[in-house]
Amino acid sequence: MSNRMKLSLLAGLAILFIGIYLFVGLQGNWSYILSRRATRILAIVITGAVIAVATVVFQTITNNRILTPSLIGLGSLYQLIQTFIIFFYGSTSLTATDQNINYLLSVAIMIFFALILFQMLFKKGHNIYFLLLIGLIFGTFFQSLSTFMQVLIDPNEFLNVQNRMFASFNNVQTDLLYMSILFLAIVFIYFLRFYKYLDVLSLGKEHAINLGVDYNYLVRRLMVVVAILISIATALVGPIMFLGILVVNVCYEMFKTYRHAVLLSGSILISIIALVGGQLIVDRIFAFSTTLSVIINLIGGVYFLYLILKENRTW
Repeated sequence: MSNRMKLSLLAGLAILFIGIYLFVGLQGNWSYILSRRATRILAIVITGAVIAVATVVFQTITNNRILTPSLIGLGSLYQLIQTFIIFFYGSTSLTATDQNINYLLSVAIMIFFALILFQMLFKKGHNIYFLLLIGLIFGTFFQSLSTFMQVLIDPNEFLNVQNRMFASFNNVQTDLLYMSILFLAIVFIYFLRFYKYLDVLSLGKEHAINLGVDYNYLVRRLMVVVAILISIATALVGPIMFLGILVVNVCYEMFKTYRHAVLLSGSILISIIALVGGQLIVDRIFAFSTTLSVIINLIGGVYFLYLILKENRTW
């Protein structure tokens, strides 16, 4: 089966899942229910597409299929921000209750952290793997601080913190979606300048330089793009650690190609199918007793272990 046929099948499956989620089980006020479901679907499509693109670009830069952008530590930083706000200001403060302020503050802090980290390390000539090591250390540090404050926090306040530790599409605000779409449109317009170099970057640093690519310049710009994409997706719905590594590696297995036009399209469609299918399970089977990120992280974590064992056998 050709890659074009596979993409067509994935697109059809994604549309089918979206149609089932939107129209099956409609009761009562149709316009209200459809508007609520449409908001969730839009958030799912945006989040799935953003995480898929960021992971493909990140793995192309690192030339490693078992790495994920969460290694930069942005997910842990988001959890620290939410814990810090409730720990010091309480769940009734304006910063905690106003989702627009919380969203903008979270995005700004995560992007600022990423830019400072990149500036410090790239300026001193460190390579991408040293950056990942430092990001992993910061992520562990942020997670430890979050855990420390959660232990000391009031039990009633801890419930509010816990609700923000996992990604959820059930209470996404329309205003946040519009802001995210605006920000992402700007980022993707900037990203299009470097999209054509991804196929060359996938060959590795030495080959890319030999083919005339300004490798360091491209890597710095693309890492900034990845950081902004992950920051926006995380601030919109919360952290989903293993979604990217799950859908992108499934895409690699399905499409045996190096062309990023196919890989990006396939990853986006698989991500949408996974999220919509997972949300259907959360809504119809578990009756909202769990969150989608728990299911995704469970399946993604198992698949991640499989990839590690597979790579170990290969070595």
